[in-house]
Amino acid sequence: MRLGGRRCLLCTCEGTIPLDARALARALGQPAPPALLDRLCRTQLDRLEEALATGEPVLVACEQEVALFAETAGEAADRLRTVDIRARAGWSAEAAQATPKIAALLAEAALEPPPVPVVTLRSQGRCLVYGPAEPALEAAQRLAGRLTPTLVLTEAADVLPPARVRFPILTGRIARLEGHLGAFRATVADAAMALPSSRERLRFGQPSPKTEIEADLVLDLSGGTPLVTAPDKRDGYRRVDPRDPLALERALFDLVDLVGELEKPRWVELEATLCAHSRSRRVGCTRCLDHCPTGAITPAGDHVAIDPFVCAGCGACAGLCPTGAIGYAAPPAGFLLERLRTLLGTWRAAGGADAVLLVHETRHGEPLLDAMARTGRGLPARVLPFAVEELARLGLEALMAPFALGAARLVVLEPPRKAAELAALAANLGWLEALLDGLGYGRDRLVRLSLDDPEALETALWSLPPLASAGAADFVPLGGKRALLRLVADALHGCAPKPMPVVPLPPGAPFGRVVVEVEGCTLCHACVGACPTGALRAHPDKPMLRFTEDACVQCGLCVNTCPEKVIRLEPRLGFGPAFREAVVLKEEEPFRCVRCGKPFGTKSSIEKIVQRLAGSHWMFRDARSIERLRMCDDCRVLSEFERPDHPMALGTPRRPRTTEDYLREREAEEAARRAARDGEGKG
Repeated sequence: MRLGGRRCLLCTCEGTIPLDARALARALGQPAPPALLDRLCRTQLDRLEEALATGEPVLVACEQEVALFAETAGEAADRLRTVDIRARAGWSAEAAQATPKIAALLAEAALEPPPVPVVTLRSQGRCLVYGPAEPALEAAQRLAGRLTPTLVLTEAADVLPPARVRFPILTGRIARLEGHLGAFRATVADAAMALPSSRERLRFGQPSPKTEIEADLVLDLSGGTPLVTAPDKRDGYRRVDPRDPLALERALFDLVDLVGELEKPRWVELEATLCAHSRSRRVGCTRCLDHCPTGAITPAGDHVAIDPFVCAGCGACAGLCPTGAIGYAAPPAGFLLERLRTLLGTWRAAGGADAVLLVHETRHGEPLLDAMARTGRGLPARVLPFAVEELARLGLEALMAPFALGAARLVVLEPPRKAAELAALAANLGWLEALLDGLGYGRDRLVRLSLDDPEALETALWSLPPLASAGAADFVPLGGKRALLRLVADALHGCAPKPMPVVPLPPGAPFGRVVVEVEGCTLCHACVGACPTGALRAHPDKPMLRFTEDACVQCGLCVNTCPEKVIRLEPRLGFGPAFREAVVLKEEEPFRCVRCGKPFGTKSSIEKIVQRLAGSHWMFRDARSIERLRMCDDCRVLSEFERPDHPMALGTPRRPRTTEDYLREREAEEAARRAARDGEGKG
């Protein structure tokens, strides 16, 4: 059977999975029933070799023996993919009814994910060991054979110096640690080197106020406050309680492997031009900064900057970013929606109805599902598992999509140990609850479980009361984050039991409108210059403020920028074409110059200026100077120079002399001479 361009090998696992070949063929739209194997990982391994020999990509419906399959594939392992239909569907008390689920799982697994960008880290094995004398010295000595340690002791205790010193030994206090795997920099206060003449105990020289140490790896045995934020997520940093020998052994084992050229996914990508963090030193959106656990995101002018080497891939920034400036890249949001669309679409096409979507993290959920399948009733046939790397990466579009695609209920399985890291997910789920409630779906369709016990998870899932789906839409997930948000929201609205035109949302939601107190607005358009999405716009020909609600991300830059403080935010989600069109918030006739009549500014802004300056500023105390405020820039200059007491005034300009003046003077002189001669002749 070929599925999504892949040869699909199905195994009943020695008959323990009740697969119905004909029903699967109908569910997946195949012309003929697939061949079913029962011992693919043992006596029928040659079938995998035959499939790989064709050069086609292969999908194997078994994950337990993935290591064996990869070894068999050899260089062709990149064409091999596996999917678990046993723990998720086949080993269940309702396995006989699980054909639609198995079809959906196979169709989802056949999708081709986009390539994941990577960053390269280089480690030379320089390891900084920090902690009390005895455990830290022993750890450094054990690492010295494989790594290049530097030992910083938190206290100069009575410890016997090593017979052969293979690494630097200091005492001091690490005041600051920054960087990442391959590029850590530690600032050590009061650092002092061990004296080579130390005999019965380590002695140290004169301390230095500040010493910088560069390292590729850090082993923190101090037992105090972590040297970095989110220590469990910082690559190359291991913080261990020295009283826990098992944890110390694991840390030493992990550190010796972190040498050479290493790759990690570039979890998120930033499109700085879309960022709504700041404009003109006024801060707006801080969602990503507030929820980044590692400190990988920092302000960088009008936008933020992301350090991909520090980023741990929790995805909280991408899940909350309202503009799509930050997008999850491993994989992107569009592919996540395509997985949901394929899973739920195949489920419905195969005859499934009223699905319950169970969203879980791969590392947390899969062991629980496997334990349920082995020791309990397994998953109900209507519960479709959906694994993601990080729950926090789920944005509002991904959480709305299951209901728009026909799911009856969404169950989010949260790891209890990560409760403090899921604030971003909690915010998105709060907005989703408000949407579901406002559109008539009801809040009971969303279930949050924080469990580590497979028995408790099994009880919770099997005890969910049946709930009918509200309907199903279909859409192709194309475009950026904002386009996907609107696309899924409209699909959710189209299936809603009560399709209200406007749904109020809790504070912080990425949808809403701005409310302007028209009386106080002077149409200065400071908000227009600050708006990063173009939701607020001016008119090119007349004083006007226009607003497009569909483009507003509620970043708050307009509120923080408005000099009159007459703008406030109202979170809500509107549906229909009216919310995509620009509406006029305020419009005025232009103010006309009192001298020449030329339009300039607005009446409210000019009168506001007159009100603030008249009588309170030394330049505007008389009626003539106040009147100049109501003139255009040209007339204001003319009026200023018309003042009789103006220091630059020149008075009446002297008339220039022309040729006619010289001729006139010459004629007058000649007439005078003639008159004189005539008088002398008569005399």
